[in-house]
Formats: sequence, C-alpha cells, structure tokens
Amino acid sequence: MILAGDIGGTNTRLVLCEHATAIDRAAVQTFPSRDHAGLGEVVAEFLAGRPSPTLACFGIAGPVRNGRVVTTNLPWVVDAAELSKRFGARTWLINDLEANAHGIPVLSADACTVLSPGVANAAGNLGLISAGTGLGEAGLFWDGRNHQPWACEGGHTSFAPETDVEVELLRWKQRTLAHVSWERFVSGPGLVTIYGFLRDTKRGDEPAWLAEKLRTNDPGATISKEAVDGTSPLCVQALDLFVDLYGAEAGNLALKTMSTGGLYVGGGIAPHIITKLRDGAFMKRFQGKGRMQPLLEAMPVRVILDDLTALRGAARCAELRGA
Repeated sequence: MILAGDIGGTNTRLVLCEHATAIDRAAVQTFPSRDHAGLGEVVAEFLAGRPSPTLACFGIAGPVRNGRVVTTNLPWVVDAAELSKRFGARTWLINDLEANAHGIPVLSADACTVLSPGVANAAGNLGLISAGTGLGEAGLFWDGRNHQPWACEGGHTSFAPETDVEVELLRWKQRTLAHVSWERFVSGPGLVTIYGFLRDTKRGDEPAWLAEKLRTNDPGATISKEAVDGTSPLCVQALDLFVDLYGAEAGNLALKTMSTGGLYVGGGIAPHIITKLRDGAFMKRFQGKGRMQPLLEAMPVRVILDDLTALRGAARCAELRGA
C-alpha cells in the first residue's frame, strides 16, 4: 500500500493506492495546508481508520536536500526520516515538479491538450513548467530508454523583461524587493501583482464591483475569470501580460533543458485559461528566441489537464524506489 501526497502552498492532497495507475479520484482527500502545523499532522488525520502504508512519497513545493525540505510557500519543515519513524513506511520526499514529472509517463491519452504539435516523432528530453501558488520547473532527461525526472528551482531565477512595459514592471517591483524572480509574476499571486501594477500605473480603471470581488474572493481566480469572460478590460490586460511572460519563461526552460521531446505546461492555472493559451500569444513568446526559433518550433507543447498528475507521480516514484 502506497501513501502518495501532493503538498502545495494552498492545499495538501493525499491518497492511498496500490499502484500509480490505479488511483481512485474519490479516495483523494484534500486538506487546506495553512490550517495545519505540519505534514505529520495532516498525515495522521488522513490515516486515522485507514490501512497503514508500506511506502510513502510526497511531492513538496520547495528544494529537497538530504530528505528534508523547508517549504517555500508554507511555514513547514518536513523530514522524511521523521515521517518514516512516525508512520512506519519507507518514505521519500521529492520536489512537487519532480512528482509531476514522474506522473507524465502514466498519463492517459486524453489527459493533455496540444498547443503546438511540433515535429512528428519528436524525441529527447522533456521540460515541465507549472504556475500555481508558485512557479515550478523540472526536466526529464532521456537516457535512451526512459525519461529520468530531475527537479530544479528555476522559478526563482531572475526575471528578464523584453518589452518596455515589462521593464517598467520589473522596476516597479524592485521598489519593494531586492531580487525579482519569474515566480513573482508567473504564478497565482504573480497575476495579482501584474494587475496591481497595471492599475497603479493608470493603465486601466478598477470599477467598484471589481474591487469588491477582489476583496471578498480569491483575487487571482477573480482576475483570470473576469479576463476570460471579457468583463474587465483591466483584467484582460493583466492576463495578456501574464500569458506573455508564461510563454517567455516556458521557452527559456525548453532551451535550457534542450526539450526536443516536448514541453509540458502543468499547474492549476493553465486548465482554467486554456482558451487564452490557445490564442497564439503563449506560443509566440515561447518560440520567439531569435536564432533558436526553429528549434523551439519543432518542440511539441502540451497542457496537462489531469489534476492528479503529481499524486500519480509521487506514487510511481515510491513504486520505483521501493522495488
């Protein structure tokens, strides 16, 4: 029995399964991460009255070092040895994007939608970029037989503007932050930041009804919905700039990982703005890398629609390491 976990800054999801390919969606339980003092508390609550697992693997948002992680967007310190001792299962901690990467080989055919087909029979390394509470990135190295996932913290690399507006956005953010990373703009909170920049620099009006919605609801989800629905020109501007930056950094990752096998877009935001991702702006910035444009045009680009990919990947990682 495998305990698989997907631990993010917003939610922690846990499931017990026998195989990575046999996860029952109805068996997945979601816990608001910030309502708990740590992962051990969440696991104890989840396992009450359930069978004890023999293997456990958790994908966690943050850098994992020596089986231990200080989470990036949560006040948690998670230690694999402590969890193993407490719950009696062989336990591994991996980065959340590494978990997503492990899940890609077991995705069903309808679990993705194609933004760009690339060339036929594309092969080689894969890249994975996921905007959610933060910005996660990972690669999958092709060893000639299998794809081997590896984690990185690319979302925290320095933001690189390309247009005059993006230069102004960077300078605006540098008033409050010494280091401005890609995650500051390409994430749920990043979309809110972009919106605030456009509003505060008088690029659009914020009507009273929208201000009230932003105050009483999740602001990132509100901005993206109003943008997709076309009800707020300011939200439309914000999402347009967000998608431009998302595509630009996705292209950066594809070059750095030489993702000739393709690039995957994961995370919780992409499926909700899929119509916007398909309008060409994302791919224009993805492929617009000067002399490297033909290389990027040959890379397939897919959006992952299956929100259980990280759980499937964590379970698969436990299977592989526990074999």
